[in-house]
Amino acid sequence: MLEATAFWIERPGLGALRTQSLPPVEADEVLVRTRYTAVSRGTESTVFLGRVPNGERERMRAPHQDGDFPWPVKYGYLNVGRVEQGPSELVGRTVFTLYPHQSAFVVPAAAVLPVPDDVPARRAVLAGAVETAVNVVWDASPLIGDRVVVIGAGMIGCCVARLLAGIPEADVTLVDVDPSRRTTVERLGVGFADPAHAPRDCDVVIDASGAESGLQLALQAVADEGEVIEAGWFGDRPVTLTLGADFHSRRLSIRSSQVGMVAPRRRGTRSTKDRLALALRLLRDSAFDALLSGESSWRDLPRVMAELAEGSTEKGGAPVLCHTIDWEDAS
Repeated sequence: MLEATAFWIERPGLGALRTQSLPPVEADEVLVRTRYTAVSRGTESTVFLGRVPNGERERMRAPHQDGDFPWPVKYGYLNVGRVEQGPSELVGRTVFTLYPHQSAFVVPAAAVLPVPDDVPARRAVLAGAVETAVNVVWDASPLIGDRVVVIGAGMIGCCVARLLAGIPEADVTLVDVDPSRRTTVERLGVGFADPAHAPRDCDVVIDASGAESGLQLALQAVADEGEVIEAGWFGDRPVTLTLGADFHSRRLSIRSSQVGMVAPRRRGTRSTKDRLALALRLLRDSAFDALLSGESSWRDLPRVMAELAEGSTEKGGAPVLCHTIDWEDAS
């Protein structure tokens, strides 16, 4: 019987590597050997610190999660590996799977999506983030020539901004409190601003900051009768907004966006698998490499996850966007 190494959250703020047995591979299944996983810092920090709200525990479950919130739990959803057993058309292919941090695993063949040959395996871990960004852009429905502001230059905000940069004559600005993110943002082909210099009177405003100050800024940046798309995740943290002043007189709106379901504007014509396949094709764009920050061995994952949850930066003080985990030498 094959065995694999998996990362588990044992209790809030503490992770560990466990060895577990894999089931036999059935006719409609695949055995995948992991090459890379990535830490979705915002969501995984919320899970790692035990901050998933009680009422959201079912909706927050990852597709192949083991255990139940708050802990112990095996969580994650950015996994790129190589198929070792399964249908002949998949054997040897590099695939993306919404699977936790684990060295090898068995899933239904329908649960994996082949990575295009011209997309590097490490970049492909961004598929989950780009898929979320696709949904956010579908919700926002930007038009040619729009003035667009994205607040929060984290992994999701950066992916959203890069997709918006492809709209003809769109003026896209990413706003963040951390000036060190300017270099990364400029590599994405969009403008950068600190909150004090964020554009105003914008056609499309998306908040991906996960901070109440970011959402408040979004309301200031949007044009009259405009709609703010809230794409951040606050976990169990309360959020206080100032909805007096001109919020009502300007007839502003706030609408949530999240990846659990396909955006209403595309739900009748696109499945979640269609959306993920689109994200993988979009990753042919090498500009997304700007989001790949640090990399660690799977052996260091318990320590790395704790450091990321505490808000650490990469070596040299660079901001963490997508920290990848190398599983190539794992048994």
